[in-house]
Amino acid sequence: MQLATWNVNSLSVRLPQVLDWLQANPVDVLALQELKMTDDKFPAQAIAEAGYTAQWFGQKTYNGVALLSRQPVTDVVKNIPGFGDEMARVVAGTVPDGDASNAGIRVIGAYFPNGQAPGTDKFEYKMAWLKGLRDWVRDELKAHPKLVLMGDYNITFDDQDVWDPVGMRDQIHCTEEERYHLRALIALGLQDSFRLFDQPAKSYSWWDYRDFGFRRSRGLRIDHILVTPTVAARATACVIDKVPRKNERPSDHAPVVLTLD
Repeated sequence: MQLATWNVNSLSVRLPQVLDWLQANPVDVLALQELKMTDDKFPAQAIAEAGYTAQWFGQKTYNGVALLSRQPVTDVVKNIPGFGDEMARVVAGTVPDGDASNAGIRVIGAYFPNGQAPGTDKFEYKMAWLKGLRDWVRDELKAHPKLVLMGDYNITFDDQDVWDPVGMRDQIHCTEEERYHLRALIALGLQDSFRLFDQPAKSYSWWDYRDFGFRRSRGLRIDHILVTPTVAARATACVIDKVPRKNERPSDHAPVVLTLD
């Protein structure tokens, strides 16, 4: 079983790339972020023709998330229950995983706020959003021992995730305040699936379009797949697929793929 996350930075622009990638990489579940389209514009027919069901939550111009799955998704939740938010940032559901218990895997696909810069209103919103997410995930973990939280986190874990850790220290994605919330998710019992395995140096999932960031390996690892121990025990690989970043008009993010036995 394979689960993947990918910030496509406009599904209307990147739909052909998503369909090509799914044909070459027929993952069981794909969480998408930054659809940048309203619900009525979602390409449900094209996704269905590719062999996937879909749950989506869109917004004009900004944000937007979706879960694509080979099997039907049940118990769908959109955005964080109990946290008032006008932004389309979260879609969650349960997907079958072949377990005889039929419990399935709880998958949360999320587009974490960017935060702009420390000291801004957007940064304060990010802090509040992160706390709201953590409170909800804590409750979800009580009901779902098999849980995956994946998406564009817009946060690095540590210097290893940053091409220039000195120059970017205390800047957005790399502040202690943001990393505190990331560690708090880990403290709930989640694990970073990417670091369950030895990884190459400079393993980034995002590169700025400017200044030839991708060609110069100037990136950040901000797309993560966190999993419960039950899921981690089944993990056999977690990789960042850089191939789509080489496309013409690519997203600035690359897919991250988790493989379970």
